[in-house]
Amino acid sequence: MTDANPLLEPSSLPYGLPDYRRITADDYLPAFRTAFAAHRDEVARIAADPSEASFANTFVALEQSGRLLGDIARTFYTVSSADATEAIQAVEEELAPLMAAHQDAIQLDPALYARVRHVYDRREDLDLSPEDRYLVERRYREMTHAGAALGEDAKDGLTQLNQRLSSLTTTFEKNLLADTNDLAVVFDDAAQLDGLTEGELSAAGRAAGDRGLEGKYVVTLTLFTGHPYLSSLTDRESRRRIMAASRVRGSRGNANDNREVLREIVRLRADRARILGYDSHAAYVTADETAGSPEAVRELLFRLARPAARNARRERDALQRIIDASGDPFPLAAHDWAFYTERVREAEYDLDRAALRPWFDAERVLQDGVFRASTDLYGITFTERPDIPAYHPEARVFEVHDADGTPIGLYILDLYTRDTKRGGAWMNSIVVQSRLRGTAAVVVNNLNVPQPSPGQPTLLTLDEVTTLFHEFGHALHGLFATVTYPSFGGTNVFRDFVEFPSQVNEMWIYWPEILSAYARHVDSDEPLPADVVERLHASETFNQGFSTSEYLAASWIDQAWHRLGADAAAEDLDVAEFEAGALAEIGLDDPAVPTRYSSTYFAHVFSGGYSAGYYSYIWSEVLDADTVEWFRENGGLTRANGARFRQRLLGVGGSKDPLEAYRDFRGRDADIAPLLRRRGLTA
Repeated sequence: MTDANPLLEPSSLPYGLPDYRRITADDYLPAFRTAFAAHRDEVARIAADPSEASFANTFVALEQSGRLLGDIARTFYTVSSADATEAIQAVEEELAPLMAAHQDAIQLDPALYARVRHVYDRREDLDLSPEDRYLVERRYREMTHAGAALGEDAKDGLTQLNQRLSSLTTTFEKNLLADTNDLAVVFDDAAQLDGLTEGELSAAGRAAGDRGLEGKYVVTLTLFTGHPYLSSLTDRESRRRIMAASRVRGSRGNANDNREVLREIVRLRADRARILGYDSHAAYVTADETAGSPEAVRELLFRLARPAARNARRERDALQRIIDASGDPFPLAAHDWAFYTERVREAEYDLDRAALRPWFDAERVLQDGVFRASTDLYGITFTERPDIPAYHPEARVFEVHDADGTPIGLYILDLYTRDTKRGGAWMNSIVVQSRLRGTAAVVVNNLNVPQPSPGQPTLLTLDEVTTLFHEFGHALHGLFATVTYPSFGGTNVFRDFVEFPSQVNEMWIYWPEILSAYARHVDSDEPLPADVVERLHASETFNQGFSTSEYLAASWIDQAWHRLGADAAAEDLDVAEFEAGALAEIGLDDPAVPTRYSSTYFAHVFSGGYSAGYYSYIWSEVLDADTVEWFRENGGLTRANGARFRQRLLGVGGSKDPLEAYRDFRGRDADIAPLLRRRGLTA
């Protein structure tokens, strides 16, 4: 190690937060190479230990190993998603196959696997705590699932596949970011953006100025198919242009075209599944999730799709009636849905959601909404630390303390969109809590809210308020997990369980004492009127046919690609035709209700961690809706309820089977009925 590379030195900042001011893009690859070598040496010593394999000299030793690599990786992947400059992208492209090869070298090591299996086979006879035992079972399961029991030739093929896949997923994300930036829609005249608020117009003007287009307006694209502005823009051509730009991302035949990239990803994932003994990638993935099989996922999606499509048809007919009565009728198109939905909402509920933005000042939502709900429920407090630098000047750092003043960790919020940030919203950890290592959590929330001009307040849409509460639920999971082993820290749980805590946290958005605290007019400080709140509640199932259908459509596209066996995946499939066939199969092929993500810009699946797992949101929502009912039945926002939820679910991290943890909290398995009622899917 050398003092010349700050990544190879302990951080001097609180909680081990990396000092990004000292780190350059050129530091990462040399640091990774050093960390790879150090980790391989550590694992080699464990594997070659002449003494009999034990929990201490194998499992605890493995948990202690690789600390430098983990620290560097979390440091890097934070910026590669939130501030991916060209230099960072170049590092990620070179790093991807190196990281895949290194992970395989550890997971597929035969001597290490033999020691792990030896302890696993004797686990009944060992004096292990519940967390120790679960660590043994999970490590053995993960190594076996990765292919550690295969022969050497199969392992070699698997390693080559994994390296190629890591490169392809990196390429997919790079192409998507570039095409999303290229396709941002430029408007010459503010009249073309009639319907936007002053703050939204200011954000569009700022985006144009940042691109050297003074006097013009730029609408940047969101990760999903639609766009928040579609509900407000009165100019139908402007709506059409935004929707059209969104839907062609990654499929224009240019250097950023993702079609062949995703086809190869699908082929290689299917090949890997075959090598590992599974019929498809979906079978491989779900085998190690709470779902257990793609058939269980299919059953849930198809159960929900029929009533969702039925409700969407009813909603579409109501929108068409408004258009037909306008004096200038035309067939409803996808880019019209959001705009006319708001007109129906106004007519049926006397509710204009766009007009609510002055009540959702971002700072107030954060302090008096998100933070206050957590303080009331769990007793934790937040202190902003402007003296602690984050990875980007716009990212804000908060220190989190427990009710008794005990420090918990750091929370970082990066609210605004920028060209170097990938789309969507997410949470990630920079430091993971572990008693073994003596570390506390450092977690990050990223959103993509358009930034207004200086001096203008940031006014959120109700959807953006929901996103902030949702992502903070992930942050709480990361902050509260109190485990011994780093493998169980934070949100390291099954993929189809990870969305559960974040979805539960959304319930506090409308909780009376929380809503009255944060939803106050930015100018007058008047609370959101009680009658508006009542109408918001009354409209909770409104447009759920559309929103459920677009989500289920994306989930089924993901499943359809990844249910292909190796032979079928090897065919030269046309992406658009394949999608159309998948949507027809599940009955969600309504042109006016496009899928939330099409394949060429489906980052969750082709460059994120949700391959064959996008169903996780609705799967977790079964638990979420059932949990919301429990809170309501037991007094709601109380410290006693918060303590139970924190101790029995959030606090266990990944150290316990998640469904066992849920039963411990709820006293039974989850009931699907609350979800059906929430989404208006009852008969």
